[in-house]
Amino acid sequence: MSSGLLPSSRAVAMRPVIMRVVLVLGTLVSCCWIAWATPSVAQVSGQVTWQMATEYPQSSISGAGLSTFGNLVAARTKGLVTTTNAFDNELKITSANMIQAARDRRIAGGDAFAGPLEATDPIFGLASLPFVVQSIEAAKTVNGKAKPLYSDALKARGLKLLYITIWPATGVWSTRPIKSPDDLKQMAIRAYDNNSAEVMRAVGAVAEFLPFNEAIAKIKDHSLNAVLTSGDGGAGRKLWDDLRFFTAINYAIPVSIAFVREADFAALSPDVQEQVIAAADETERSQHELLTNRTAENYKRMEANGVTIDAAPSASVIEALKSAGSKPVSAWRAKVSPEAGALLDLAIR
Repeated sequence: MSSGLLPSSRAVAMRPVIMRVVLVLGTLVSCCWIAWATPSVAQVSGQVTWQMATEYPQSSISGAGLSTFGNLVAARTKGLVTTTNAFDNELKITSANMIQAARDRRIAGGDAFAGPLEATDPIFGLASLPFVVQSIEAAKTVNGKAKPLYSDALKARGLKLLYITIWPATGVWSTRPIKSPDDLKQMAIRAYDNNSAEVMRAVGAVAEFLPFNEAIAKIKDHSLNAVLTSGDGGAGRKLWDDLRFFTAINYAIPVSIAFVREADFAALSPDVQEQVIAAADETERSQHELLTNRTAENYKRMEANGVTIDAAPSASVIEALKSAGSKPVSAWRAKVSPEAGALLDLAIR
């Protein structure tokens, strides 16, 4: 009889060992799952590092914002939250793809030029509407009031707004001067969103909405002879190597929007969350201060590198562009909420 009971006794004796093995395997599986699910966040002993991205150079105003935020958030959280920044489209994630990249956990967040995000939510197209926001003060007012709408659009996609960066006014870099509407028709130009591409086609140009890296390649092979961007974006990319003229058409005063995954933010303790928000608010203030002399500094660099700047384009050129811009503005109004439409009215005033 005792020999018949032996297997059962062994099974009982082995139970603690089996349970320990199961627990170890479960822990390993959980760790592997976490590592797979959130490659955009590195975590060591309660510290987290957020992978952030921008398609613009570190020297651009977008790059400056990510650097400033990274320094401030590390200081305010005493190293509990740090960032690793990828500049100049290093991760091959354009502004248009940045929201999806964050949702796919390829990055924790980043700073995206807002215009291309209009395909995600129309509100993101507000700041880059043609000839609507025409001064830095107007840009601060309009975007300040639009901030809750930007935040809601991001929150609906599992993202948290950190701060907004206002860019210097948009102009045209080109291989030749733009003195008349006929000169606009000679352009093969990179546009920075669908609306700007539509405007440039309406004045007779060949226009493509392209990420900056793709535009640079096309400038080098001479399939493009003009780029719609600010002095800031162009100076950061040294467009003066190929495009020796800049026309300050003041097309728009666009913005970029910095955000992080809501889940990554929510994983922080309340006191650390408070410090992250404080760092973001301080970054936004710093970006506004940086903007004060940014255009003058960009123009100085551009002229030092041989760029001819037309700061007062002909009335006929501006009139042609404004006329072409009226259709995208009307189309945008038709697809947004009354609250967003009121912001457009505020900007136009």
